[in-house]
Amino acid sequence: MPKVRQDAWSHEDDLLLAETVLRHIREGSTQLRAFDEVGDLLNRTSAACGFRWNAEVRQKYEQAVELAKKQRKEKKRSEANMPSPMVVNTFEEEEEEYEGDEIRQEVPVVANKESAHQPEPSLSLSQIIKQLKAYQKESSNQQNLTQKYQTLENENKKLASMNQQLTSQLNSMTEDYQALIQIMDRARKMVMFDDQDYSQRPQFRMEKNGNLEHVVR
Repeated sequence: MPKVRQDAWSHEDDLLLAETVLRHIREGSTQLRAFDEVGDLLNRTSAACGFRWNAEVRQKYEQAVELAKKQRKEKKRSEANMPSPMVVNTFEEEEEEYEGDEIRQEVPVVANKESAHQPEPSLSLSQIIKQLKAYQKESSNQQNLTQKYQTLENENKKLASMNQQLTSQLNSMTEDYQALIQIMDRARKMVMFDDQDYSQRPQFRMEKNGNLEHVVR
């Protein structure tokens, strides 16, 4: 029976697709085989699975893909360092990606037979998701620190503006005070001059006979 399923992809379907593709990458298999496996499980075509991976799911697991590639390289490196007299043909699959409707195929190489039985140093999907969440949390903390720094920078600018205004007001008050001191000083000198002028005026008094007599101070 041909696969004609056309309903929407659920979160569980995307999770299964991502886990299967990452597992095939770590094991040195191809994404084509991963698409075939998921297609059999979900009753979808391999092409539909491949389109879903490249169009929607892959961008959410970029770091997980890079980690899986690194694990694949480490596995191949460890296998290459194991001497064995028995050599069989196997495949070193290169990652293939959809480019329009074309897919790059794997390249056959030679590896030793014992490598197929070696345990793979891989991480589970839950561990990968945990690492991604930790990275997301770290990015969020960095963003919060940046926002706090920006807030403090704005506050510092406001305080600097207020300080400039207060300094300007202080200078203005100082100038007014100096002018007031000068006015008061001139007024004091004028009062002193008037008192001195009054003291120098001649004084007279009238005697009993009606004559005015100059009074010497």
